[in-house]
Amino acid sequence: MHTQVLIWRFVRCICSKLRSFFIPRMSRQAQTRFKSVLRHRINAGRVAVRDQIAFFGRQFGQVASEWKADDTRVTFADFAISEKLFAELRRDFPQDDYCSEEAIPLDEAMVLESEFAWIVDPVDGTNNYALGFPICAISLALLHRGTPVYGFIYDHSTACIYEGGPGYRLMRNQKIINRDATAAEAQTMIGAHFPMELELQRQLAPLLAKYRVRSFGSAALSAAYVATGYLTGAIDYRVKVWDIAAAHALCGAVGLQWTFVGTNPFPAKTFHPHQGSCPYYVGTAPLIEEIEQAIKR
Repeated sequence: MHTQVLIWRFVRCICSKLRSFFIPRMSRQAQTRFKSVLRHRINAGRVAVRDQIAFFGRQFGQVASEWKADDTRVTFADFAISEKLFAELRRDFPQDDYCSEEAIPLDEAMVLESEFAWIVDPVDGTNNYALGFPICAISLALLHRGTPVYGFIYDHSTACIYEGGPGYRLMRNQKIINRDATAAEAQTMIGAHFPMELELQRQLAPLLAKYRVRSFGSAALSAAYVATGYLTGAIDYRVKVWDIAAAHALCGAVGLQWTFVGTNPFPAKTFHPHQGSCPYYVGTAPLIEEIEQAIKR
């Protein structure tokens, strides 16, 4: 296990070096401008999420809900938070694209034409939220040319905002998180989403028997907890892009390996509320190796 830890730290070091290539090759002046406009959006995104927390809390466990055709729950809060959050961001960034499952007509696909785009899941873990179970979140991702570059996830259970992205530090309420310290105190735990297809259960059976498994009912938080070090990894075959866009950026902040099973949704070219799932697994290098060995059996 000590050797695996050393290998993982080496991979983390390499990933941190590679993150410097995130910003496209451009002149020094262009790089300075790009960093400035990105920083402006990061600051605005943080404020926009923070401004929705009070409303989120007032509606928690109280809001009426209904079931959609795909057997998922939706509430008034989903629509209200999407509208309010995007209205706030549009004041400063009218040229950006804005994507929400609840804010786009069901029969339309939105083409992402702007340099920057925002993807929100206004209530991730809607079933928990409607029933008054605190594992639920607001998830907001900032994309550049279709790729998540920064994410914000408000965790209602802890009243914390997690944020970060490739080339940036992972933070909790704007304080840097030491993932290694958290992981050192945690047991090996995997986040998973159920129900899970029987064949996938069969493939993962050795891992499910070997390690502790956590199923939170919030895809965004499951992946976010991998970024913080509470979970060693996560695997989910049922998520949509809005569930994981922000968490994808958080995991990039700490150099975690994120692998999509099938087509990578990033860089995103279009957004559609009925687009397909984007199954994935993410985690430390040793765990990823075990997952890949299991699913390839």
